[in-house]
Order: sequence, then C-alpha cells, then structure tokens
Amino acid sequence: MQLQTASVSEVGGRSRNEDALGQWRHAALFASVVADGAGGHGGGDAASRIAVDTVLAELTRVAKAGVALTGPNLLRVLLRANDAIIDAQEHDRELAHMRSTAVLLGIDEAAGVAAWAHCGDTRLYCFRRGATVVQTQDHSLVQSMIDANLLDSRDVRHHPRRNVLFSALGTADDLAIAASEEPFVIADGDAFLLCTDGFWEYLDESVMIEAIGRARTPAQWLDLMVAHLREAARPNHDNFTASAVWV
Repeated sequence: MQLQTASVSEVGGRSRNEDALGQWRHAALFASVVADGAGGHGGGDAASRIAVDTVLAELTRVAKAGVALTGPNLLRVLLRANDAIIDAQEHDRELAHMRSTAVLLGIDEAAGVAAWAHCGDTRLYCFRRGATVVQTQDHSLVQSMIDANLLDSRDVRHHPRRNVLFSALGTADDLAIAASEEPFVIADGDAFLLCTDGFWEYLDESVMIEAIGRARTPAQWLDLMVAHLREAARPNHDNFTASAVWV
C-alpha cells in the first residue's frame, strides 16, 4: 500500500486563521488530523493548535506502547486533546471560552485498514469509485434536524443556524466524540478527505467526486476544489483547511 497526501489551509475572508492540521507517521502507521478553533482574543487558533499538538504527541505515545489505531483508541486520543484545552483554559482567563472541532484519521498500512474519530463539524469523507462510502455526521443543530426529518441534507449548507454546534473540544461536560466502530478495509483508489466547515460549506460531495476524476494527485484534487470554493464563497467567508489522503 502506498499513500499520497496533500494539505491546504488558508485564512479565507477573515483576519486570522483559526484552523490547524498535522500529519504523523510511525513505521506502517499513518495519521492525519484537522482542527477548527473558536474563541475570542486568539482563543480559536490556540485551541486548534493545542488539539493538533496533543494528538500528534499522544499518537507517538500510544504507538510506542503498541496500541492499535482503532476507532475507540483514536477517540481516547481526542479526549486527551480535550483535557489539554481545558487545562490551558484554566491557566489563561482570556482563553477560558476557546473550543475546537477536530477530525482524526488513522491508517495501518500493513493491515490495510483505517479508523477515525471526530468532534463537531469538521468532517471525514472517503470516496470510492465515484461514490461517498464514508461521511462523518456533524455534532450540530442542523444535523439533529436532519436526524429528526425536519431538514433535508441538501439544505444544510445554507441554513442560517448551520454553525450551531452541540459538541467541541474544550468542554468539561456533555462532550460528544464519535468514532468508527469496526476496522474500515481500505481499497486501492480510495480518496480520504478531512476538512473544516469553511471548506465543505461551498463544496457539494458531487463536486468533490467530480474533481477526483480530473486530478492526477491529491494536491491537484485540492487545487480544483479550492478554485471552486473561491468562486462560490462569500467575501467574508471562513478559514478553510483540508487534508487529502489517496491510497
């Protein structure tokens, strides 16, 4: 198995980029993490950076201990990131309200399997042969409305309350983190995408899939999607970050 990766992170129409991302390797193990921070006085960029840095450090610790990159174990990694953000909140009053969403993908190249965990509305996709085979479900108001059949999934990107979240890292109570339950068997040609809401908000899944067919590399795939995003986005649009992993 061979992995190709590429990433993009831009400030968009804002004054500060509050997103963060990172990649990690250890022998046959690979991981990618994307986070989207929120909070005044620089809290958003601090929260997302703490989340990513903690995830990368924790992955190294668990790998050295021989722990597999399963969904439940990746969930525990995000729990450690949550603890780190809460600790930083308690030591700096200006950061007391900072939060971050996050999505974490782990791949065992030797076993040919993947797993993931996420919190908030930063998403993981996997596309296979022109179809969406994985899409994480946001911890958000609009997702709860979809689950209750009160909103069509096509209307999520334009709903006035699409940014209302039910969970984010940096929360002491009622924290929700979702994780894959069974090992996801990877197929040749799979394309994984981790991205913040500032990215997927302007890109329907059909656009993501169509761009795969026109790209020779994950970097070209991201370039095509970013070009579409820039045409569709509002002038003051959010930061956007994405990480692509091709098998």
